[in-house]
Amino acid sequence: MLNSLRNLKSRTRLALLALSAISLLSFSACNGLLGKLARKQVGVPQLLTPIRTADTSQLIAEVNRLAAVKSLHGKLDIQFQDTSFASAGIAEKYRSADADVTVQRPGKVYLIIQFALVDIAQMSSDGERFRVALLKGDEKYRKFVKGTNNANYGELKAEPVEGKTEKGKKPAPDAVSTLSNLRPQHLTDALLLKPILPPSESGLLYSQSEFFQEEPDTRAQAKKGARVVRSYYLLEEMGPGNAGELRLKRRIWFDRVSGIRLARVQTFDDRGTLDTDISYGNDKTLGEGPTARLPAQIELTRPKDQYKLSLMYQAPEAVVVDKEWDPEVFVLQNKWQLPEVDLDAQKVSGAKNSP
Repeated sequence: MLNSLRNLKSRTRLALLALSAISLLSFSACNGLLGKLARKQVGVPQLLTPIRTADTSQLIAEVNRLAAVKSLHGKLDIQFQDTSFASAGIAEKYRSADADVTVQRPGKVYLIIQFALVDIAQMSSDGERFRVALLKGDEKYRKFVKGTNNANYGELKAEPVEGKTEKGKKPAPDAVSTLSNLRPQHLTDALLLKPILPPSESGLLYSQSEFFQEEPDTRAQAKKGARVVRSYYLLEEMGPGNAGELRLKRRIWFDRVSGIRLARVQTFDDRGTLDTDISYGNDKTLGEGPTARLPAQIELTRPKDQYKLSLMYQAPEAVVVDKEWDPEVFVLQNKWQLPEVDLDAQKVSGAKNSP
């Protein structure tokens, strides 16, 4: 009997030792597997480097360097995109046209848009009032429009062309109908950046922050569909609003990769709604007499006016920089005898007739 108990205890100890060994082996194997899982590489967008640093005074100095240019004259490739149906994921992009543009501070512009050497539209702003001559397209769009730069005429919408459409699509508007929403002074603000004045003169305040954004990799060597993370500084311009509140007026983006470069400017209305969104490409030297280092590609988006413009200088070296132009250059005359539309008169008439 005693021998039987001793044999049972011995077998029990051996069984426990075996279980312990199996447990240790299993734990070791699990640790090894977890280790392999923990060390597995996962693809994430690359953070672009080197990242430069700058303080608020340096960012303001860069804005004012760009804003030091007084005037520009040159030829552009210009492309329009109608975004009036963007909520359904549809946009109409029109063929690129040629443009001859002259801009001068403060707020002056003369623009001629051509396709196949034929004028499609001419536009001007003398800094206070704008004039737009729509020369081609459907008869209902051929007109001479006048208005005040700072007036609010409501959110304009391009009229669709009548006809059948496929389900889920809108009737394609005439390209000139999209042009009818374009206001020439918006081009001045895009091509000639507004300077930043001292707070004692402007009454505006500025706040700097850091921002990282995932976006498509646009570098020449990038693979198709590749994405990267780019670092930005945001310089926000704020002014007094209602009831002692601050109101965001302008947000200026600076690309920090390999330098400090103006990348984007957003402006906002009195309600804080996005008014204008302007993206800037890499800088190039414009001109051959007086020169300026400025963005050579610009994309202007007006969400409320439902259009987007893509602009690119055809010959940066041929751009005329800082010439003083006579004031009459920026006053378009209705030499075509087009039907005239005075938006200010319509606004007054509408106000009188409203209940």
